[in-house]
Amino acid sequence: MKIIFMGTPDFAVGILQELIEQKFDIVGVITAPDKPAGRGQQISESAVKKFASSLELNILQPTNLKDENFIAELKTLGADLFVVVAFRMLPEIVWNMPPKGTINLHASLLPNYRGAAPINWAIINGEEKTGVTTFFIEQEIDTGLIIEREELEITENETAGELHDKLLDLGKKLVSKSVRKIQDGTVVRIPQIDLLDEKVILPAPKIFKSMCQIDFSKNVQEVHNFCRGLSPYPTAWTIIENIETNEKRSLKIFKTEKSDLPVVNKEELFATKKDFFIPCNGFYLKVIELQPEGKRRMQAYEFLAGHAISKWKISQ
Repeated sequence: MKIIFMGTPDFAVGILQELIEQKFDIVGVITAPDKPAGRGQQISESAVKKFASSLELNILQPTNLKDENFIAELKTLGADLFVVVAFRMLPEIVWNMPPKGTINLHASLLPNYRGAAPINWAIINGEEKTGVTTFFIEQEIDTGLIIEREELEITENETAGELHDKLLDLGKKLVSKSVRKIQDGTVVRIPQIDLLDEKVILPAPKIFKSMCQIDFSKNVQEVHNFCRGLSPYPTAWTIIENIETNEKRSLKIFKTEKSDLPVVNKEELFATKKDFFIPCNGFYLKVIELQPEGKRRMQAYEFLAGHAISKWKISQ
């Protein structure tokens, strides 16, 4: 069975590597075009291209997925199946091309958390479990017939980055298992409605920086979930203000823990020699890792060494 793989970031590299190790026949790799990146605007290749190039795989980098020349080249490869992981939305002329269909890996237990940021939203919403799903691509995004799902527990202080890595390991095996079933003709297609536990399907829309400002009027559990759900990217942030000088400075917050310390004064930040606390509704949030504006990412105790916290407050 001939396979074309489509993907761009590191997450997709792990899946492609697993398919190759399982001896599947990868006849082509589709990834994003090279583009300028960084301060020097040097041309940067996607993680998938770098990996595929190291194995001398056939690589295509279309700027337009509907381009006639690209479509013609796809057809000449004669693939039976397309496997898509963390790539662009495909036009029907592409996903409907291979005789055995086009499958996708999604980092949630579909039908919940359809969309661009399923890992982030599962943590932000305080879910205790999530998982990965393989499914056949159809017209509407993330709505196709399900092949396999695998669950995973979300731990109390786990960040989106940490969960991402665990889901990658789970996803590699699930994609390989799903492709094997398609190849053997044993695949079962399950409508998503059959797996819906609740009447409401929870979404996972793209997250923008403007959405990442922390609301400390919420309870400590909600704020903790918000911070870890956005770590390490796109990162929760807040603004602190010097009580004496009115100077304002932004802080990115990467790691937190709930505390059982009742809030005494909603306006005051406080700290011990090593720990930094911010008041939420009811209890304080313990900040463990942060990044002050213009500085590197650091531990809370490093930040405290250069700041008299009693002189600062959260800016409203």
